[in-house]
Amino acid sequence: MTQESDAIIVGAGLAGLVAASELLDAGKRVTIVEQEPAASLGGQAWWSFGGLFLVDSPEQRRLGVHDSLELARQDWFGSAGFDRPEDHWPRRWAEAYLQFAAGEKRSWLRQKGIGFFPVVGWAERGSGMAGGHGNSVPRFHIVWGTGPGVLQPFVTRVQQGLATGRATILHRRRVDGLIVESGAVVGVRGSILAPDSAERGAPSNRDVAGEFELRASAVVVASGGIGGNHDLVRAAWPPRLGTPPEHMLSGVPAHVDGRMLSIAEKAGARLINGDRMWHYTEGIENWDPVWPAHGIRILPGPSSLWLDARGDRLPVPLFPGFDTLGTLEHLRRTGSDYSWFILTQKIIEKEFALSGSEQNPDLTGKDVGLLAQRVGSGAPAPVEAFKQKGADFVIASTLDDLLAGMQRLAETPLDTDLVRKHVHERDRELANDFGKDLQLAAIRAARRYRGDRLIRVAAPHRLLDPAAGPLIAVKLHILTRKSLGGIETDLEGRVLAADGAPVPGLYAAGEASGFGGGGVHGYRALEGTFLGGCLFSGREAGRAIIRAL
Repeated sequence: MTQESDAIIVGAGLAGLVAASELLDAGKRVTIVEQEPAASLGGQAWWSFGGLFLVDSPEQRRLGVHDSLELARQDWFGSAGFDRPEDHWPRRWAEAYLQFAAGEKRSWLRQKGIGFFPVVGWAERGSGMAGGHGNSVPRFHIVWGTGPGVLQPFVTRVQQGLATGRATILHRRRVDGLIVESGAVVGVRGSILAPDSAERGAPSNRDVAGEFELRASAVVVASGGIGGNHDLVRAAWPPRLGTPPEHMLSGVPAHVDGRMLSIAEKAGARLINGDRMWHYTEGIENWDPVWPAHGIRILPGPSSLWLDARGDRLPVPLFPGFDTLGTLEHLRRTGSDYSWFILTQKIIEKEFALSGSEQNPDLTGKDVGLLAQRVGSGAPAPVEAFKQKGADFVIASTLDDLLAGMQRLAETPLDTDLVRKHVHERDRELANDFGKDLQLAAIRAARRYRGDRLIRVAAPHRLLDPAAGPLIAVKLHILTRKSLGGIETDLEGRVLAADGAPVPGLYAAGEASGFGGGGVHGYRALEGTFLGGCLFSGREAGRAIIRAL
């Protein structure tokens, strides 16, 4: 099968749809090839919470947050820790993305009908040093409609292209190779997979029903990362993060398999920073899974007491929501694949949110009435469902009963005396407004921000206060999520070869390109920057192809 078009886009996720939208707006012809069924249009972005990193936004200013490009740059580069020769293009992408996030990003999205929840979240609060990792101020802007809301304008634009005949989407097309002629990429070839009625995100068959070949002036690799392939994750796991976990949950569907990275490499692309990755430590088993080992991340406020598998308290500043990879590194060096939160009903009602569009029906469905329940009593319904049905939750009225429940879930011996010690020590610090416990100091500081005080951070209280109960323990697993490295590209999204020259006809965007350049985040991300990286890199690749045609 041969079909002519101006550009072929491999992957029907956010980055690919954005690139396609740009090309269609310029009157070009686009073919999107995607190995999954039509039900999975939009890829990983559909499942996301819809957080976007913006700098000095009206939403921030209304909440009294003073942000600037200079402060965002300090935070980004302090987190990225660029230190390699191959960080040349990632550095340039980082600067370009910061300019975008502080400039036209919000207005560009607003023009497409994307709006924002008025309370800005404060994710990745950092390592405790002004010039180190973390966001100095809240920058996590939740899209009204979450991940599906981010996707909608680009899905709509591609659907319009389908109606006019300028766009084609070929589902169940697995790319097995790039066609290279005279050193240039001129198309793709692969397998036609058998039809499958799998629901969104669920595994689909890999039965081959035929072959296909497509040619175009440009090919964009927008196929995502490796988070659904645990073998590849372990193979890329860096020694600085300890040993690879034996047990992990998957925060992305199984089709996020990394196949296109090696296929692009065979066609001449240079892969860089493959040892940089982003995985969460607050994963819980999904009681209603869609894909294998399906996990959901708790988006925690700062108040839960965090213990390792043995029951020892995590060191400063590894508090909930502060330093994702710092926590991952510490926990892996303890040799266990899980940790514990201890909290109260009062904390779970105020502080627990779950990542994912399907776990936030109020924001995803734009339901104001349902949203109002977040400021009332009781935990959000999805959180309550996990509390009641999830395998990782222990509920008890006394500390002794809580510890007994934790022991039943423990895979390594739990030092119950040590846990009691940490709980009582923390509670003694709440006898007055002073104290030396830096987590409690961080909680009090967070509540000075109106957004946190309103819907995110519970008033400080004793864990053993009966009025705040019952007590809750949550067993937390490592949850795979994002590749921070990938295909090296220049600022136009052109794929670069080992000698630094562009591979003619080949572009990359989204997670496959490390969200830009082969690793725009460096070693650490600031959150809200994955969807944004797909938006920006997809847009830039699409516009570069238009200029080249």
